Formats: sequence, C-alpha cells, structure tokens
Amino acid sequence: MPKTGLDALLRPEDSILVLIDHQPYQFANLHSHEPSMIVNNVVGLAKTAKVFNVPTILTTVLEERGGYLIKALQDVFPDQKPIDRTFINTWEDPNVVDIVRKSGRKQLVLAALYTEICLAMPALQALAEGYDVFIVTDASGGVTAEARDMAVRRMVAAGAVPITWLAVLGEWQRDWAREETAAGVADVVLEHGGASGVALAWELQLLAGRTGTGV
Repeated sequence: MPKTGLDALLRPEDSILVLIDHQPYQFANLHSHEPSMIVNNVVGLAKTAKVFNVPTILTTVLEERGGYLIKALQDVFPDQKPIDRTFINTWEDPNVVDIVRKSGRKQLVLAALYTEICLAMPALQALAEGYDVFIVTDASGGVTAEARDMAVRRMVAAGAVPITWLAVLGEWQRDWAREETAAGVADVVLEHGGASGVALAWELQLLAGRTGTGV
C-alpha cells in the first residue's frame, strides 16, 4: 500500500466498508469514548458510504444476546439484514469475507466495537492477504482508552492506516466540483459533522442571503 501520493488516498470506487458489532451489549462496556460520539460518527460514516455508493457490510455477533444493530445505523440501510456471526474475528466468517473478495475492491475500511478485538483481528488478517486496511478510529471504541490505544498502535505497526470518519468523507469527495455527491456530503456534514456542520450551515446562510433566496 502506498504511504504517500494520490494512490495513498481513499477512492470510493476502490473502497468497501465493513461495520462490525455496533450493538447495545458492546456499547455497555465502551469507555474509550463517550458512546454517543461513536453512534454519531459511525452513522455519519455509513451515510457517507451511501452517498458514494461504497458497498457496506453490516455485521453483528451473537445478535440474540448482544442485541440488534443500533437503530440509527440500521436505518441507513433499512433493507439490509446484518450478517450475524459466532466468530469473534469477522475475517474468519466466510459470509463476510466472500462479499469483500467478490467485490474486487482492495481498500478495506473498517470500524468496530471493540477496537482491541473486533477491529484488530480482521485488520491484521486482511493486511496479510494484501488489502489496504483503513481503520476508522472515531467510529470504533474500546473497553478502556489504553486498550484502544494499544490496539491502534499494533494495527499501525502492521500496516493499517488510522483515519477519522470526516477524513474518509474528504478523501472520497476530493473535489467540491463533483456535484453528483457534493450535496449528499453536505447533508451528512450538517447532520453529523459537529462544529464543521455548524460552520457549513453558517456558510449556506451567507450564500442564501447573497443570492436573495433568504434562509
């Protein structure tokens, strides 16, 4: 995987997103982040993937005990049934891996609960199989801050690229002249981008005033 240059950046046509175990049971022991932040970020990431038509795999572990996928995330893909696993390591489940392999896409974008287990395991295995692995750190979380930090260090040492969800959005968009996705991206930022959304709303208000359309 190139570390510099344009080829080091994410491209929607080469990307596939796997979202792993964003379930109530996992959130109950999430302490590396404030849980609502992870909810906001993973939903924002999922909506961004939908804007760019990036294939997205939803997966859960032991759904009958750990709970269904959180509603806000399921609502992004209402017709998609998450793949329910017994494997802790998603990359050992052929129901998930076969979809990734058949896509032919080599930029594997991952987010999971927990960082130290359900993110690290598939990331390390996929790296060995030649995938360019991007770990979305602020849409993932660990049982403790230390557990999360050690896991990120381990994955980076193995070759994974740490990235945040808004950076994913920026790399997929790359150029605001790409009008076919710009409006959708703006909607995601307005809803999930925090201060970036506030700033964008202010800019849109200014533009509306200048064009005489009002607010």
